[in-house]
Amino acid sequence: MRAARFPPGKVGVLILEPKYHRVLLKLSGESLAGSQKHGIDFDTVLSICEPIKKCVDMGVQIAVVVGGGNFWRGRSSGKMDRTRADHMGMLATTINALGVADALEQLDVPVRVQTAISMQEIAEPYIRNRAVRHLEKGRVVVFGCGTGNPFFSTDTAAALRAAEIDADVIMKATMVDGVYDSDPKKNPNAVKYDTLSFMEVLSKNLQVMDGTAATLCRDNGIAILVFNIDHPDNIVKAICGEPVGTIVKEA
Repeated sequence: MRAARFPPGKVGVLILEPKYHRVLLKLSGESLAGSQKHGIDFDTVLSICEPIKKCVDMGVQIAVVVGGGNFWRGRSSGKMDRTRADHMGMLATTINALGVADALEQLDVPVRVQTAISMQEIAEPYIRNRAVRHLEKGRVVVFGCGTGNPFFSTDTAAALRAAEIDADVIMKATMVDGVYDSDPKKNPNAVKYDTLSFMEVLSKNLQVMDGTAATLCRDNGIAILVFNIDHPDNIVKAICGEPVGTIVKEA
């Protein structure tokens, strides 16, 4: 973490110094459902957006990619046509993007929603230069609809958008406190990694992101920080460089 400093005349009041300038935050749909496990629990969304506001107030530029698993999972749709099922999942991410945007606005954070599928009555179409300009003006940009294409996960969308906007890091919010060698919910002896290389992630088939997303991050030199969103203030800690979760980067 960069050294905290005391503002002039404010002895004893610490100001945190962010380590990252521009961040892509990946939120799963499940993280927005809270204890309900389905749909959106708005109190949970507000609790996630409060630390985002703190980071914006520190001058950090934040973009958000949201999943849609709290409403729909295309890959689990059984006998449905995969393309149509994935399009339904993209619509689910739009619901979540609008929910996150509403929570941020209630916290007086300027925000824009951009979607990879055009729906201009409720969101801007995704335009890379416009998204970057919003970030430069201190607005949070929430990306919906994944990549806009079937057969690609929202993890891949996060990797793609991070590369396009030149993000310093992808912060992937999960329900566990990092990456383990096995499922810690099933194996009490699972070992947590503090750091990993992309080669280790791919060769060991660790569930950080899907292979397409991990490869895209590796090829573009974008680190992935996996942390626990059950404690939303981890967002602030991670952005300020505290040892939260697991960092994946080139060896």
